[in-house]
Amino acid sequence: MDYAELTKAFGAFFAIMNPFVNLPIFLALTAGFTIAQQRTLALKITIFSAIMCVIILFAGQKIIGFFGITVDQFRIAGGVVLAHIAWSMLNGSSITSHHGTDKEQDHMQDLSGLAFYPITFPMIVGPGTIATLIIYAGHAKGMTGLIAVGGVVGVILAMLFVVLFFASFFGKVLTDTMRVIMTRLMGMILLAIAVEMIVAGIKAVLPGLA
Repeated sequence: MDYAELTKAFGAFFAIMNPFVNLPIFLALTAGFTIAQQRTLALKITIFSAIMCVIILFAGQKIIGFFGITVDQFRIAGGVVLAHIAWSMLNGSSITSHHGTDKEQDHMQDLSGLAFYPITFPMIVGPGTIATLIIYAGHAKGMTGLIAVGGVVGVILAMLFVVLFFASFFGKVLTDTMRVIMTRLMGMILLAIAVEMIVAGIKAVLPGLA
């Protein structure tokens, strides 16, 4: 993958897995926790997210292939999912596919394995992340390309760990206004990437339109 493609991948993954957007939710879920407990949870979340991303990166294509779905067909579907998430971000709406429904959020504190559900899945590694991983893995050139995509995701996860590890500090610095501005900006970037995915997928599935 060339530099431009990697930059685009970074933008997509950062927009979807944005640590600063997920920070307020993390703080809400860990209200009453000690700083040590928050940091232990941050480590577990990063590990779980990394494991899920590696599995999807290397096995995602085989999974969709089992159902007879091509990467280009999945690219269209994935682009639609990302567009929906981006539109919600632009309008300031809650993203139920990533953050859970209201009913699920009401019971989050009672669920076992808080690190995995709902923080790792579906907050961090939700439908948008999964679709983006499979799409970029499908167009990566050999093992080198997969490692490059994995490296991009690794950088995002490292940022996620730092933000969640120092959640108490960032929670005081990051104002609501800053969070709203970042969410809108990431939504616009993600929507542009989603549109490109949909157009590229349609051209590949229906070459007569090109």
